[in-house]
Amino acid sequence: MSETFKGNFTQQEPIPETAIEAAVAVMRSGRLHRYNTAPGEESQVALLEREFADWSGAKYCLAVASGGYALATALRAVGVKPGDRVLTNAFTLAPVPGAIASVGAVPIFVGVTESLVIDLEDLAAKAGQSDVLMLSHMRGHLADMDALMALAEAHGLTVIEDCAHTMGARWNGVLSGRSGHIGCYSTQTYKHMNSGEGGLLITDDEDIAARAVMLSGSYMLYGRHLAAPGPEVFERVKYDTPNVSGRMDNLRAAILRPQLADLDARCARWNERYRVVEDGLRDTPGLTIVERPEAEDYVMSSFQFLLLDWDGAKITEVVSRCAGKGVELKWFGAAEPVGFTSRYDSWRYAPSAPMPASDRVLRGILDLRLPLTFSLDDCAQIARIIRAEVSAVHQSG
Repeated sequence: MSETFKGNFTQQEPIPETAIEAAVAVMRSGRLHRYNTAPGEESQVALLEREFADWSGAKYCLAVASGGYALATALRAVGVKPGDRVLTNAFTLAPVPGAIASVGAVPIFVGVTESLVIDLEDLAAKAGQSDVLMLSHMRGHLADMDALMALAEAHGLTVIEDCAHTMGARWNGVLSGRSGHIGCYSTQTYKHMNSGEGGLLITDDEDIAARAVMLSGSYMLYGRHLAAPGPEVFERVKYDTPNVSGRMDNLRAAILRPQLADLDARCARWNERYRVVEDGLRDTPGLTIVERPEAEDYVMSSFQFLLLDWDGAKITEVVSRCAGKGVELKWFGAAEPVGFTSRYDSWRYAPSAPMPASDRVLRGILDLRLPLTFSLDDCAQIARIIRAEVSAVHQSG
């Protein structure tokens, strides 16, 4: 019997009532700017930074205006200059190479495997071209971080982790963002905490932390931070670090603090939904499941599968048939970017030689969001629809 899904793939859960109350209190105070505090008062942003540092186990944390701003700040804070080369994933979203380009640097793209993670062999081959790797844990897929960090150390690479899709995920028990020198997170609406826009940067390096705070637009008010180095560290950097203002405001921080307290439970709920879809799609003819390594504790607010070596017209037919049944699939192999989908060959400001092995994988990637507004039954229905439509197209030859 034919099914049609009636859910909305972009509808997130409401902001918690405690967060709404906290936001209203900030608005009533009129003190939305993070440094506009009353005597003896600690701002919502400073409290969020301290709480996120405690949650992650990092020494220092900075809250900023967006995840993309966090990435660009990280690059500046480690000393990337115009003309420098920065290694990054060929499979990522546009804000990652965009952050590199925004500081005048040049992205050097590293291939993707069928597991949707960075190709460590390709990384080893290209490691000598740069001193910095901006590693994107794209769509929630973690590479072997033990092997990657050993490779980075051997080649003297500074690693900046883009954890926009892996807040709460772990590799061998180590939190995403804690293996590299810097971890950057997003709190945009479709991420694991929702403030509309927002970002967080963590590090254990005091000089990087101090430069990031100065870059974010602290002026000389860095003493009002609760998860930053001491004043002696700022003395070393404060006159040589430009102000590239991108602070988070108290309104967004107030919305995020209650969500952080509930983050682990929310992550578990996302994974329940992911596993229902995974179970429903397993052993579908022509469809490849991305198998998750035992060492990976993932947090999946989206789902990806592969139609490897399929003709483009057939994949387009699958996407169209699923859309007709209410299931929104995004295809990373389309000739033109649609919505958030794009590939390394879409970013013409950062030209790259073709990577045939990666192109094969990218042509086959299909993606769908799994908001927490979907029930487990919803997820099972979505899987049934995808399975039926993929099977029908596959059988048609």
